[in-house]
Amino acid sequence: MSIATLGASNIQVTTRPHKVVAANDGLRRHSVPGETLLYKVTGDDTEGALDCFVLTIQPHSGPPLHIHHQQHETIYFLTGSYKVQIDGDVFRCEAGGFVHIPRGARHAFLNVSDRLGERMVTFAPGGTDKFFEEFAPVVRSADHPDPAKIAPIFAKYGWELVGPPLLAD
Repeated sequence: MSIATLGASNIQVTTRPHKVVAANDGLRRHSVPGETLLYKVTGDDTEGALDCFVLTIQPHSGPPLHIHHQQHETIYFLTGSYKVQIDGDVFRCEAGGFVHIPRGARHAFLNVSDRLGERMVTFAPGGTDKFFEEFAPVVRSADHPDPAKIAPIFAKYGWELVGPPLLAD
């Protein structure tokens, strides 16, 4: 069967430059102290379609329970051991584990290991680098981030804080 038979005459082909990024290169953003996001691709590179980054996360650390109202998130756990909550399900993910978090799902994770962890994260649509650019100065300037200061940043980007961080078992 030829492409013309499949109706390819209606297909528009757009050529975009590709992107190649070395192992330790990319756009660096920060979250809470000790956590770095190394963006390999951002929404600016993908016409807003997605972000992809490697997140390093401190031992016994993780975000509070939250929701992304406009984005899907995937996590591929590279190193570490994690407690994960998605809506009412709580489970463990080890290195090599993977989760898809649909938009609107309440979720959080905790690196339960004693070592620095790494995760490969994607968001669709993209643009989270802009969130972390605004978020990092607020959370890095205080010992304990003030929910009243970070909640408006979450809201601006379609995210919502809905609970505390997970506790280790």
